[in-house]
Amino acid sequence: MKIILTLLCRDEDDILESMLRFHLANGVDHIIATDNGSVDRSVNILQRFKKLGKLQLIQEKEHNHDQAVWVTRMARLAAEQGADWVINSDADEFWWPTSGNLKNILEQIPPHISACNVNRTNFLPPPRNTSGRQPFYMKQDLRERVSYNSLGQELPPKVIHRGHKNITISDGNHSASHEGKLLMTIPCNGIEILHWPIRSYSQLERKIRQGTEALERNTRVDSGVGHAWRNLYHNHLVEGSLSNYYDGLRPNDGEITKMLKRGELIRDKRLQRALRRSPSWLPW
Repeated sequence: MKIILTLLCRDEDDILESMLRFHLANGVDHIIATDNGSVDRSVNILQRFKKLGKLQLIQEKEHNHDQAVWVTRMARLAAEQGADWVINSDADEFWWPTSGNLKNILEQIPPHISACNVNRTNFLPPPRNTSGRQPFYMKQDLRERVSYNSLGQELPPKVIHRGHKNITISDGNHSASHEGKLLMTIPCNGIEILHWPIRSYSQLERKIRQGTEALERNTRVDSGVGHAWRNLYHNHLVEGSLSNYYDGLRPNDGEITKMLKRGELIRDKRLQRALRRSPSWLPW
């Protein structure tokens, strides 16, 4: 079995190397990445993995976040390269196998199933006074049992699918179609997505500004695409209240203790433990 992961990223150098290492150590055979004009160290990180023979790099300079088009291209390339399964991921998503590795889980999917839904849950952002020297997975080990977006809607699952040369991926990577027909999905209970969408206040502000302004340049998509980003941009960033929104995402210590007891929050250090083990193929 061959698993190829596709990745679309822009200015994610604080999480990118960890994300690549994790998936390559957990059953992913190869990565096809599209960098959308990063100005931080992201391209350098991707280039290092390319030199190791683990990654194919595509660069898209235009900042219009044309996600469905770019991810569809990568997913079709993955099929052409022999992928049995394709995972279309963001840089802040870690596709965690509940046992073994991703191959072990996907080998158990019946042959007639073409796609699966994978649920994701968010880790709480760190307090704003947290040192920036620690990696995100050391600062953020509190995960929500059920996560919602900024509009109060439960996070929709992501789709994982078998390799098809005529696949089309939706904006957000929430569904896939083959030759124009929507792929029916089943829940994939053996994989969960551990999600670190907010890792500092500055990262949140950059993400919302860049993402929304890019979407508003995109003439292909309607205003419903990226609605959570757009809401944060227009109702918080432009209005000057994004810092208050950020602070409100993390309860105080007393409330965290209560939420842990009620099971609404989970202290989750699995990624901390996993990233301490460097794959043998890494030269550093």
